[in-house]
Amino acid sequence: MNNIRFGKLGLRALLASLCLAVLASCGGGGSTPDAHNGSVRPLSAEFTKRKAVAYSPYRTAANEAGLAAEQIPEANIKQDLDLLVTAGFGLIRVFDSDDKVGKGTLQVISKYGLDMKVQLGVYLQSGNDGFNQAQLSRAAALANAYKDIVLAVSVGNENMVSWSFNKISPAQMAGYLQTLRGQITQPITTDDNYAYWAGAGDSLVTDQIDFASLHTYPELDSVFAPGLWDWQQRNIPAAQRAAAMMDAAIAEARHQYQQARDHLDRMGRSDLPITIGETGWNAVNLGTLKFRAHPVNQKMYFDRLAIWAAEGRTGAGPKAVIYFEAFDEPWKQGDDKWGLFNVKRQARYVVKDLYPTSQWVPAGDTTEPATAALTDADAVYFDPPVVNAAVTQDRYVVFADTTTSSEARETGLVFDPFVKTFWQASTDFAPGDGPTSYEVDPRPETWGWGMLYQSRAGVTSNLSNFANGNLHLSVKTTYAGKIEIGLISDTQDRVAAESYLQIASGSHGYVNDGAWHEVVIPIKDFVAQNPKLDLSLITGRFVLADRYAFTGNAAGSTTKLLIDAIYWTK
Repeated sequence: MNNIRFGKLGLRALLASLCLAVLASCGGGGSTPDAHNGSVRPLSAEFTKRKAVAYSPYRTAANEAGLAAEQIPEANIKQDLDLLVTAGFGLIRVFDSDDKVGKGTLQVISKYGLDMKVQLGVYLQSGNDGFNQAQLSRAAALANAYKDIVLAVSVGNENMVSWSFNKISPAQMAGYLQTLRGQITQPITTDDNYAYWAGAGDSLVTDQIDFASLHTYPELDSVFAPGLWDWQQRNIPAAQRAAAMMDAAIAEARHQYQQARDHLDRMGRSDLPITIGETGWNAVNLGTLKFRAHPVNQKMYFDRLAIWAAEGRTGAGPKAVIYFEAFDEPWKQGDDKWGLFNVKRQARYVVKDLYPTSQWVPAGDTTEPATAALTDADAVYFDPPVVNAAVTQDRYVVFADTTTSSEARETGLVFDPFVKTFWQASTDFAPGDGPTSYEVDPRPETWGWGMLYQSRAGVTSNLSNFANGNLHLSVKTTYAGKIEIGLISDTQDRVAAESYLQIASGSHGYVNDGAWHEVVIPIKDFVAQNPKLDLSLITGRFVLADRYAFTGNAAGSTTKLLIDAIYWTK
């Protein structure tokens, strides 16, 4: 079951093209259920004054399929809630009403008399009305059984924004909201991305809610809608750039809120309060958030949110801010590391002062820095690339025994695998380039295998003088199907540019007949494949791979390849 947010990173890539350009198109049509006659149920004062965080108790599930099998002991929930109470959180948002999460959490709060209130969730599945109706019934039963704890109920999560992977139409959503509203007394809402609330085209949904719960993620928008706000802050001195980025991030969150507020006001719904149902900042970069994700930056965002939340309680602004999230969720894989605590319930920098050092992220953790080792000065920020002097020699060597009078060979460069690819020296060398070659031994994953020649310190090579030249490679193999030859560069925006060419037997001199053949590929072909490739900032000077989705090869080949005499020429 998808209890919270799955695949947001990939899905947000659609945001710029599908929703931001035409906000008014978000929403939908359909017949309008009976409205609730403008009788908006007020949010409890307890709801608006409490510090809030999103909560899920899962710990061991490694992927979405593992959620159903994971058992959640009462002791785990009690430990989690005790940590949150210590941190001053008095309101949690849970994302469904099943027995393990919704009911289990409420039972622990009630049994131990914890000072904690809940915004209960109703998880919806697109196209599965029976499941959805059962979820609504469970939510109604829990909201009524725990009226002193459940302050509000949210139906669905990011179901109506244009890029939703789990689509529910506004007409369907309005029906679900109306059904639940007739069974409970608490105020209800549906949680969605700000772009939905800033462009809902009709009153189908707004007629059925008591407040709008809005999601804003400036950090992710910096990747998938890169023109939305200036995260790089290039014009700010480096010493102030991290603070300037975080100031700009919270300004963008405020702007997104204001877009939604203005739109609802234009609809005549100034009576509808808005809360921030989700917002957060990654403590660890899992691949796309370089110069942004870091424990110190997470604290900077959290602190700025706290100021905004205090403003909203007493004046204009959101009536609550629910931080996403309390604890890491490895089952989300690439969409993890949002937690104030990691999955081991170890405190990150953002909340370290509330716990003894024994509960901090320890030294020796290979996935993130130790909490004790950090200071405010460790915040990350955009750092423009350094363009080194251009290589002027006629040949740039990756690997070759034979030398020439005008060639460049760099120190500190190594072959690295993507995963589980091995190589070793071989005495079977290309004609004229003895005494050794490399024997590549693929150990493929389900997606394929690969290796690249790079600087582990991130040093780039300026090979711009080779723009009209060629990449040379000698190969001996019987490997079935195509192979991939590639180059990788940094860019002025610090977003890696990769260019791969799928080479079939008979192309560019490559033949997989078990004899040595020289492959010669024009550098301009790599640039044509990806115009963002910057030859002045080359990081992967040579890549050999087989990604099955691109080559079309049958998965699993472990046929070895001999490679030799790898170099660039002008």
